[in-house]
Amino acid sequence: MRLATWNVNSLTARLPRVVDWISRYEPDVLCLQETKQTDQQFPHDVFRELGYESAHHGEGRWNGVAVLSRVGLADVQRGFGTSDDEQGARLVAATCAGVRVFCAYVPNGRSLDSEHYGAKLQWLAQLRQTLSLLSKDAEAVALGDFNIAPHDSDVWDVGALHGMTHVSAPERAALAALEEIGYEDVFRRFHPDGGVFSWWDYRDLGFPKNHGMRIDLLFASAKLAGRAVGAFVDRDERKKASNPALSDVKPSDHAPVVLDLADVA
Repeated sequence: MRLATWNVNSLTARLPRVVDWISRYEPDVLCLQETKQTDQQFPHDVFRELGYESAHHGEGRWNGVAVLSRVGLADVQRGFGTSDDEQGARLVAATCAGVRVFCAYVPNGRSLDSEHYGAKLQWLAQLRQTLSLLSKDAEAVALGDFNIAPHDSDVWDVGALHGMTHVSAPERAALAALEEIGYEDVFRRFHPDGGVFSWWDYRDLGFPKNHGMRIDLLFASAKLAGRAVGAFVDRDERKKASNPALSDVKPSDHAPVVLDLADVA
């Protein structure tokens, strides 16, 4: 089973690249963030033609999350069902082939002295609470754009970000709190030395200089993590498309992150 997550930074702008990527990598489940579409705009028909059911939670200009699945899509949940959802369309969950999938787009936080930073920590606490309600034996994964680099090795130069969001101790503690309830940052198992990034700023030649961060994460429950056999970032998708038909479609500032699981015996 192949799971993937990708912040596409506008599905309207990036749909041809998403369709092309699906045809080449054939994920069983693909989670998208920053679709920037309403539920009415979301191209369910396009993905249906590719063999995928889809669930979307969107508001239009900002945010927007989706789960695409070719292995079944059941028990769809949009948001936490609490007042915390006022931060926008940032969470959608569904059960796919027995795996409970939470597609998350964690708030940015803006700055350490911003009220948005406190709201980010609150949102993460709500995600932890939601995951903690699942059975200890559940196969579950929370994946998406977490807007946090878990360790210094997940940033090109942590000193350059000193005093900023994405690397602060409280944010990292919020990720550690997910691990405390049994969810593993499973990508790290396959890349323990770090230095593998999933996001690069459009500005200041961020991608050519490899000034990136690993902020697109996969937190798998213990039972699901036991099935993990590999994980990678498709860095090439951050480049200009080699397909001439896609040459005018600018890449997202994020690259897809993929987790491969062994099939259930």
